[in-house]
Amino acid sequence: MYQAVRARLRALVCGMRAARRDAGMVTSEYAMGLVAAVAFAVVLYKVVTSGAVSAELQSMVTEALNARM
Repeated sequence: MYQAVRARLRALVCGMRAARRDAGMVTSEYAMGLVAAVAFAVVLYKVVTSGAVSAELQSMVTEALNARM
């Protein structure tokens, strides 16, 4: 009986150690997602503020404001 209890406790302790080693995985996944989102935002900002796209957006806004209802 003593050996069975000891084996069960050892399994629980080893399981807890394994869980602690993986504890940072979720945080690192969030960090990678955040880095990817920021990179996408920077690329999108560069595209939108480029000359051709900026001029086209301005013309669309001006056209929408001058539209007759």
